[in-house]
Amino acid sequence: MPTATNTAPRTTPLRPAAALSGDGLVLRYGKETVVDGVSLALAPGRVTALVGPNGSGKSTLLRSMARLHGMAEGTLALGGADGQQRPAALLSARQFAREVTLFSQSRPAPQGLTVREVVAFGRHPHRRRFAGLDVKDRAAINHAMEATGVADMAARPVGELSGGEVQRVWLAACVAQETGVVLLDEPTNHLDLRYQVETLDLVRDLADGHGTAVGIVLHDLDHAALIADELLLMDAGRIHAAGLPADVLTAENITKVYSIRVEVTLDERTQRLRIDPIGRHSAANPRKAHP
Repeated sequence: MPTATNTAPRTTPLRPAAALSGDGLVLRYGKETVVDGVSLALAPGRVTALVGPNGSGKSTLLRSMARLHGMAEGTLALGGADGQQRPAALLSARQFAREVTLFSQSRPAPQGLTVREVVAFGRHPHRRRFAGLDVKDRAAINHAMEATGVADMAARPVGELSGGEVQRVWLAACVAQETGVVLLDEPTNHLDLRYQVETLDLVRDLADGHGTAVGIVLHDLDHAALIADELLLMDAGRIHAAGLPADVLTAENITKVYSIRVEVTLDERTQRLRIDPIGRHSAANPRKAHP
C-alpha cells in the first residue's frame, strides 16, 4: 500500500508493519459483490481514511476488518510485536476483541443503564468471567469518558440522552477497550460542530499519542483530508485511488467518483485542502449582502 502523510506533513521515517491487514478481500451480500479484491493495511500510529459515495463498499469493508462481515475471498491478519502476521481466523472472539474494536452507527441506546455502565462494556474482553472491575479497568473507563466528553454525565441513564450523546458514549466504550487497532464508521455523524472537531482530535490523539492503528470511514472529504495519513477513495467496491490525501482528493478523482464537478484548493496559510462542490446555483452571481 502507498505510504501517506497528511497535507501538513508528519515525519514518519519508516512505515511500521501493519497491525491489521486485509488481502484480496471479496465481500458479498447474497450473490451481489459489494467489495471486489480490495487490499489494505492499517499501521500503528497512522490514520487510514476510507471515503467514497454511498454504496461504494467502505462501511462493509470496515466491518469485514472487524470480522463482522464474512469474506467470500481473501485473508485477514493481525500483526504482532515481533512483526509476524497471525491469521485473524485463529483468534477467539475475546482474543480478537482485545486487539481490535469497531465503532459502528447501528448501536442502540441501552435502557436502564448509566453512561458509566455502558462505557464499562469496553472492558469486557480484558476481564475474567464474573470478575468485577479492577483498578486498571476503572482508570481506562475514566480516561475514555474524559477523552470523549461524557464524564459529566457518567451517572445519567443512557435512555435519556440525545442521539449525539449516545454516539459519544459508545465511542467512549471503544476507547476504554484499549486496543491497538480502532475502526470507526462515521464517528462524526449526528454530532454538533464542537464534538465533530473533538472527535477528530481524539482520532489523531489515538494515533499520535498511543500508537494506535486507526481505520475510519468518513463522508466529509475535508475531515478526511485533515486527519488522514493515508486515504483510500472507493468506487463501486474497488479502490479508485490511494495515497496521500492531496494526491487522492483531486478534482479529477472526486468528479469521476461522485459524478459532480468540484474545485479543490490548498489554503496557503494552513496547508489544508478545501473541496467545493459546484452545484447548479454555485456559478450564479453572489447574492448581495443586505445593507
